[in-house]
Amino acid sequence: MADVRLFSSKPYDHAGFDGANADHGHSLTYLETRLGPDTVDLAAGAPAVCVFVNDVVSEPVLEALAAGGTRIVALRCAGFNNVDLDAAERLGITVVRVPAYSPNAVAEHTLALILSLNRRIHRAHNRVRDGNFALDGLVGFDLAGKTAGVVGTGKIGMIVARLLWHLRCRVLAVDVQQDQHLVDLGVEYVDLDQLMAESDIISLNCPLTPETHHMIDAESIATMRDGVMIVNTGRGALIDTEAVIQGLKSGRIGSLALDVYEEEGALFFEDRSHEIIDDDVFARLLTFHNVLITAHQAFLTREALDAIATTTLGNISAVLSGEACPNVVTPG
Repeated sequence: MADVRLFSSKPYDHAGFDGANADHGHSLTYLETRLGPDTVDLAAGAPAVCVFVNDVVSEPVLEALAAGGTRIVALRCAGFNNVDLDAAERLGITVVRVPAYSPNAVAEHTLALILSLNRRIHRAHNRVRDGNFALDGLVGFDLAGKTAGVVGTGKIGMIVARLLWHLRCRVLAVDVQQDQHLVDLGVEYVDLDQLMAESDIISLNCPLTPETHHMIDAESIATMRDGVMIVNTGRGALIDTEAVIQGLKSGRIGSLALDVYEEEGALFFEDRSHEIIDDDVFARLLTFHNVLITAHQAFLTREALDAIATTTLGNISAVLSGEACPNVVTPG
């Protein structure tokens, strides 16, 4: 049994973790505040902390954690770009993650964004609520016969590609490793330049690395088809947001759906309806009728929350007991 402090925790996290903890018996402390230099003292004395996507796990934070007795940083997400892995290794802190909680959850949300954006569901809903039953401006297109590009065919992207194939799209894919099942279906693995140039829809489902940072930028947008739809449920920094805004203004980008945003750390997961949003780039995105944004909710299903809790607490128990843990993250 260990004292585990869960930062950035919300009420929807509690049920999954409380249920999963029946098999582990840890002492769980739920903290709504984010982990960062100003809040790291809240972890003092806890051998394990549990963090989420926008918690700051930088070298100074890790040094403070180590000084307070923390030996494990457990990410309850797949991404780990917010953790200084080199500093963690130097300080003897083990970092673990949840590599796959519910790929279906994120893949299905990706498809929901594509369908909603294409058929203007969000706009139609608001119109009907206001008693406006006009159909002008709500024209979409048939997905059947269109070319859909999926960047990253890991556990999530593979499902996205299959769903689009079942909707009778021509599916192009980019990944360092080809999925044989997708190849057997008829998915075409191509290079990134070809995918960008030939796709009517581009879905980003790859991790954020130095190589994928701002993969959607002014140069790549210039090669795309006029009216392309871009959907990002991967990581916010896959997209250069200011370049995308220019693409929307020029019409090269016909529509955009985001579940992640490069500067989301200052916005997402909190109720800010009473505040003035001082992020001018994000505010500009909200002015486009052909932009649909959700606040990093693609993972948010009951099944995914349960799986996240089960894997996270299993990771912590394995490391504390000295057992091999397959979900340890190391530099490189």
